Amino acid sequence: MTTGGVERIWYGEGWAERLARAALSPAAWSYAVVSAARNALYDRGALRAHLPALPALSLGNLSVGGTGKTPMAAWAAARLAAAGARPAIVLRGYGDDEPLVHARLNPGLVVVTDADRVRGVARARELGADCAILDDAFQHRRLRRSADWVLVAAEQWREGLRLLPAGPLREPAAALRRADVLVITRKSAPREVAEEVASQVARFMRDRTAVAICHLAPYAVVDAMTTHREPLSWLDGRELTAVAAVGAPASFFSQLAAQGATLDPIPFADHHAFDARDVARIVRSGERRAGVICTLKDAVKLAPLWPRAGPPLWYVSQRAVVERGGAVLDASLEALLAARAAVPPTAGPTGPSSPAHGHRSSTADR
Repeated sequence: MTTGGVERIWYGEGWAERLARAALSPAAWSYAVVSAARNALYDRGALRAHLPALPALSLGNLSVGGTGKTPMAAWAAARLAAAGARPAIVLRGYGDDEPLVHARLNPGLVVVTDADRVRGVARARELGADCAILDDAFQHRRLRRSADWVLVAAEQWREGLRLLPAGPLREPAAALRRADVLVITRKSAPREVAEEVASQVARFMRDRTAVAICHLAPYAVVDAMTTHREPLSWLDGRELTAVAAVGAPASFFSQLAAQGATLDPIPFADHHAFDARDVARIVRSGERRAGVICTLKDAVKLAPLWPRAGPPLWYVSQRAVVERGGAVLDASLEALLAARAAVPPTAGPTGPSSPAHGHRSSTADR
């Protein structure tokens, strides 16, 4: 089934979508039982949560993809680095795109990919980091963390969402009791919608004041082959093929349309591995228009496959703009900074010579 078809089942209100959700409900109930049992074992200490080699901040979500973990991880890394820390990004790495994107967003920082987060944080320490940001780790309870930030996308949230596979939720909203900070992200949703979602979701938190709202704002348009940049206004009036292999492609397309672009949208599944046939299809569409535009996550995979004579390939640079709750986020980061004092220094390699390193951190794409 296509990405659009899955999202229609999860979010659609027609009779066919409701029927599909009902048919998937037994599987969702089974998923819920397994998830609840696993969490109960951790809550009671029957399953062990390991102390990390470094103080760790977890960024995660309740739902499947598309909430903005990567730009928020870049924002947090930049704040920590500005305060004198040496943060590392530690991630499972569901696809080749994630480490490549972090390498672009975070020049000079350690980026470690390991399905075993305990081992990944230990490796980050060996490479000279003094704290870690765990990308997509809310459900990864095997590793203790200093704080859990849980991201909810304003465009995706609504009351009554179901657990996988009948809906996009990995855990019910009640799981937010484990969270320290709730971050509502928005791409195309208006600020007032984000505020309403915050009020709905915050009631599941232990501390209902620990809420932030962040706008994942488009910043510029960048040529994926030459890095030439254009202002966002460049999109106005242009006809483009838009490609997105992300968790919520519709939100990306909406952002482009809001800037005045006319689009031929081509969505793919999250972390899709593009092949020659995909590229040929995208190129054909782009040749009939002013070119192709995609996310950075797509650009790092498409650029190596892009034909020299192909149409222009652009990506949209984004940055995280904190609109509410900056003090909440800063207090959480300050606690992580303070926890570094308990970590003995290491003599591990640091700087660009390390093979696991990316680039220096920034809140915006390059």
